[in-house]
Amino acid sequence: MSAPLGAPVPGWTPREVPPYATMTGRYVTLEPLLPDHAGALYACSRDEGVWEYLAYGPFSSVDEYAAWIAENIAAGDPQFYAVLAGGEPRGVLSLLRIDAANGVAEIGHIWYAPSIQRTAATTEATYLVARRVFDECGYRRFEWKCNDLNAPSRRAAERFGFAYEGTFRQHMVTKGRNRDTAWYAMTDGDWPAVSAAFEAWLDPANFDAGGTQRESLRARRS
Repeated sequence: MSAPLGAPVPGWTPREVPPYATMTGRYVTLEPLLPDHAGALYACSRDEGVWEYLAYGPFSSVDEYAAWIAENIAAGDPQFYAVLAGGEPRGVLSLLRIDAANGVAEIGHIWYAPSIQRTAATTEATYLVARRVFDECGYRRFEWKCNDLNAPSRRAAERFGFAYEGTFRQHMVTKGRNRDTAWYAMTDGDWPAVSAAFEAWLDPANFDAGGTQRESLRARRS
């Protein structure tokens, strides 16, 4: 009797590394992060709650943050992006752990200024990155990982359509504390339904005159 094997993946070939280039939506623009963004980002990140679950920050000055940006964008992975809402930098995210041979990438290093948290801008930011991974680059898997204790991040992952796959215990030591890491992912098989839900939710018709959603993103996936 032969050993069980995974399903064939006909015609699979390694993919290209996603282009490190601007992504533009209705509510937000993602552009490659530069030290020039440091001033605006530093000003809108003084709420230390922004940094609680990240392995770095808060920064003591604009110059310190600009130096951190310069050092960390040089590696090429992560691909860091400034999140612009209303034309102004209001947060950061990245595409990282890019495995072009297997068609896998992760979204992470996410933080948003309080002024755009829980808005259409942050939802669209995730959608734009996912669209690049799946539609533009033909990847098979898109991951989201976070501190197991980070309840807002876990709720966001589930709202966006990522499936919980388990928790890696004692995965990291972050700022001198243990971090168990919750793993989430969506696949190219999940993406058509998830993408349709994003697009329907982001449609201006889904918001009333005050900007309140008419139907939730979860409901759009039902």
